[in-house]
Amino acid sequence: MTSSTPDTASLDRAVMELRASAGSWSATPLTRRIALLERLLPRVASASAELAAVGARAKGYAPDSPWAAEDWSGGPWALAQNAAACLHVLRRIARGEEPLGPGAVREEDGRTKVGVFPATGWDRLLFNGFTAQVWMRPGVTAEQVRDRAAGEYRGRPGPPAVALVLGAGNVAAITALDVLHKLYAEGQVVIAKLNPVNAYLRPHFEQVFADFIAQGWVRFVDGGAAEGAYLTRHEGIDALHVTGSDRTHDAIVWGTDENAEQRRRDDQPLITKPFSSELGGVSPCIVAPGPWSDADFRFQAEHIVTSKMNNSGHNCIATQVLVLPRDWDGTERLLGEIRRVLRELPPRTDYYPGADRRLAAVLAAHPQAETHGDGCRLLVPDITNHDDILITEEIFGSALGVVRLPGATAAEFLRHAVDFANDTLPGTLGATLIVHPRTEKTDRPAVETAMAGLRYGTLGINCWSAVGFLLGFTPWGAFPGHTRQDIGSGTGFVHNAFMLEDVEKTVLRAPFAPAPRGLVTGDPSLSPRPPYFVTNRTALTTVERVTRFTTAPSMRKLPGILASALRG
Repeated sequence: MTSSTPDTASLDRAVMELRASAGSWSATPLTRRIALLERLLPRVASASAELAAVGARAKGYAPDSPWAAEDWSGGPWALAQNAAACLHVLRRIARGEEPLGPGAVREEDGRTKVGVFPATGWDRLLFNGFTAQVWMRPGVTAEQVRDRAAGEYRGRPGPPAVALVLGAGNVAAITALDVLHKLYAEGQVVIAKLNPVNAYLRPHFEQVFADFIAQGWVRFVDGGAAEGAYLTRHEGIDALHVTGSDRTHDAIVWGTDENAEQRRRDDQPLITKPFSSELGGVSPCIVAPGPWSDADFRFQAEHIVTSKMNNSGHNCIATQVLVLPRDWDGTERLLGEIRRVLRELPPRTDYYPGADRRLAAVLAAHPQAETHGDGCRLLVPDITNHDDILITEEIFGSALGVVRLPGATAAEFLRHAVDFANDTLPGTLGATLIVHPRTEKTDRPAVETAMAGLRYGTLGINCWSAVGFLLGFTPWGAFPGHTRQDIGSGTGFVHNAFMLEDVEKTVLRAPFAPAPRGLVTGDPSLSPRPPYFVTNRTALTTVERVTRFTTAPSMRKLPGILASALRG
């Protein structure tokens, strides 16, 4: 069946079966919903090795390659972690407790903020030093946050509905996590169309969601643009969620014919159903000047390269623009370490369709761009034109641009960096800010102003913002304010295990330096080099063990995890 002639009969049948079962999901009591998630986790465990392996092979390397750690973290571990986060909250509610624990919500500086991570004792042990706080929209009170959390389970369930999830082709867990969110946070049954790029995941997802499929609450289907277009307009679909690009959103909402732009100007959409989306953009990593040691330069270079080279840069949240202080004596030292890391990484290629064309466009704009490693890792170390392709377009590949901004002090530089990120770079999904603990202490007002001012759905402080995608407790989506006529990085938040409403952004924090060096920097923790770093020597073993722990926590599994993590 070609993409131009969709098998509408099979799609109609799937939608019909879901509509027939939507009411039974809405009526499913909390205790059974919990039991279903408890049954799902062992299914994730049994499917995990093959789920990671098929992803590795599809990207062109062996399942035991060092690169395969990302197929564990972005596949089975992310799915297990999000399911476990949802279980944690639902179990609290089942025990008669508030969704949010005591002390989680507080008002400070005129804003309401919610501590969502760490949420469990296991979190505090395995992610020591990592924290996440959700900032609510201005004017929302602590009382309102508590009252509105987990409305699906506290007397405000939505009506029975069928949701369409259009999955992304780059990260394995995306579609599955969106299915979980629609089921558990919004109370909707789901038809999920996999992207043709990773349609090979379908049998593995059907194994994981077998109980939900048997009850008629979930259906996975294949297909391309034609199937997706047919389903978006299907009268049996009540709501949509898409992960992709702004072009995907606009094609659905405004069409692709000669009248599409006029529809947009007139705000006459083809689709008026509730529509949430996560659409990427050009993500910055901002580095504040500070008193860095040689070890700091090496570690943060690994951090920055990870945020670019994970998944060959085929991430909507990949760092594309590195924002550095023009007047800092550490700028060239950091770039030197970044070059070293790029050279030393194992070879791989950019696998995602169109990557060769996008990288060729970067090289056409920058014939003198540096090439590192296997030749497709591009570094443009000094971009001065803000109309540059690396600033205006999401490359979705392994190209990193560097912008140097003025500022004799950290405060001056951060003002320029925030303005540049907010007003020049397209998209609001995520940003990363790297700042030495002593800089944050001496320039605290400037750092806090930057944190408050950056308009991104997830802000990582010494933590790649993509970590927010994985944790489950952290709402994931664009900064609020986009409209369907100017969709930017999308609308709405997914994951969000506490089911918070009125979210503005999530602020993640991680240690500036790994243990035990954090004692010297003033930011102590027990965390070694994170296993998601592309330079971590034991990442594959560590993430596999963490995945199996997350599906079934046990004290006896901890020594193996810690031993592997400490060798990374």
